[in-house]
Amino acid sequence: MQTKHHRLDRFISKKKQIKRKDIRLILAQKRIIVNGKIAVDSQQIIGPFCSVSLDGEQLQQLQAFYLMLHKPVGYISATHDDKQQTIFELINQHDYPNLHMVGRLDLNTSGLILLTNDGKWSRAICSPKAGIKKHYLVGLENKLTTDYIDAFANGMFFGYENKTTQPALLEIIDDKLAQVSLSEGMYHQIKRMFGRFRNPVISLHRYRVGPINLCPELAPGQYRELTMKELQDLQYYIDDI
Repeated sequence: MQTKHHRLDRFISKKKQIKRKDIRLILAQKRIIVNGKIAVDSQQIIGPFCSVSLDGEQLQQLQAFYLMLHKPVGYISATHDDKQQTIFELINQHDYPNLHMVGRLDLNTSGLILLTNDGKWSRAICSPKAGIKKHYLVGLENKLTTDYIDAFANGMFFGYENKTTQPALLEIIDDKLAQVSLSEGMYHQIKRMFGRFRNPVISLHRYRVGPINLCPELAPGQYRELTMKELQDLQYYIDDI
């Protein structure tokens, strides 16, 4: 998948083996169409999802895809694996080629995963500057107490990363059920945080990423494209990144 940006004259020169000095004449003859409009500037930036044609020949017409997947337990977040089922086995990759994950979920974690072929978008979503929170429903082996709330809010030091976790919001739903919201994704973070209380996590489900809720109509293993409203809501977080 092409992910780089190029000047129009360099793009045409590479695609058609035309000398860059000759591109100006081609532009003057109005033979290049970019995103449905006649191109006039040789220095126009061509991104990976720009539509570009020369003399009616389509040189690039890649479509950006943005999906939500309801990941089932038992699938790993990987493109391929020799032993485990991967989430990409759930996707019709003929209709949605070159997808990658926006974040990961563990083998035994279910819930919302975003997928796209737009690298710039996924990097912005995952950037710490975006501050996008992930929301989880956590089932536990032992009963919860209010001590958990302060501990999660104050952060916990993890020696392996030599880092203290950012404040996380924990809400007790029931004796052994909690909602946790955090804006980072350290290795097995939620399980390790509850591990400080010697309280094993027996179920973990991500139901929301930023403003995007997992669609309740999606059964485990199903997916759909994000709506325009969902994309606009996410764009609010990444406009300045």
